Amino acid sequence: MKKFPLLLCLIYMVTTSFYPSGFENQKSLQPLSVKEIKLTPNKNFSPKNPAEEIYRQLQFADERLNFEVFEKAFLGFQNLKKSQKLVSSAKLLSICDFSLSSNRKRLWVIDLDEKKVLFNTLVAHGKGTGEEFATNFSNTEDSHQSSLGFYVTEQTYNGDNGYSMRLFGMDRGYNDAALERCIVMHGANYVSENFIKSEKRLGRSWGCPAVSREMAQPIINKIKNGTCLFIYYPDEKYLASSKWLKNAEKMDSILGSPKQNMATN
Repeated sequence: MKKFPLLLCLIYMVTTSFYPSGFENQKSLQPLSVKEIKLTPNKNFSPKNPAEEIYRQLQFADERLNFEVFEKAFLGFQNLKKSQKLVSSAKLLSICDFSLSSNRKRLWVIDLDEKKVLFNTLVAHGKGTGEEFATNFSNTEDSHQSSLGFYVTEQTYNGDNGYSMRLFGMDRGYNDAALERCIVMHGANYVSENFIKSEKRLGRSWGCPAVSREMAQPIINKIKNGTCLFIYYPDEKYLASSKWLKNAEKMDSILGSPKQNMATN
């Protein structure tokens, strides 16, 4: 008979061990709050980069333009349009990447609306800028050096170098003396594959972005009268100081609000 009470006691202990002993244990078994696992709102994600969208669709037959260079050129292009230095319908963007060897096709003309590379060809830098590679840049007359930055193309003329196109420099202190220095786009015999073969480098200008004789007329006729040209080199001082390379917020502060502009006009 003594074994029976012990057996009942053992059964009681086993069966009651599966239940929580108090309120705090019951609380700990409740499901986690939904707020603790909610997703990050969509507003925290960056919008699509329009430069990247265009770049992805470009077909590069010969030389591939570096995306970071294109992105900077596109930013400047947009800021020039925003400041009404280019017409709102402007769609052509020309880019010279002078970080590359002069033996490579480092000039691109791009139709941003059609997302198409129209031209990709050789382009010379200035005699004072370097040999095969560009290293030095200047805004000074008679330096025979190329000038960095953004330009707006102007009218054409026939001069000592044949069919040519004037360039208006938009970066103060870097290329705004282009007209006075006669920095223009023109054709030249020293811009050719044959010259590269004989001299081991492309010929050089007196600071002008010169192209080959056969490419001068079609390129100039395409980009003349109010399109954007960007001459790039990874010069940290220029890249940090050019107002055309500022983001949208900084550009708004530079240009001022519409009300401010109306007050100053």
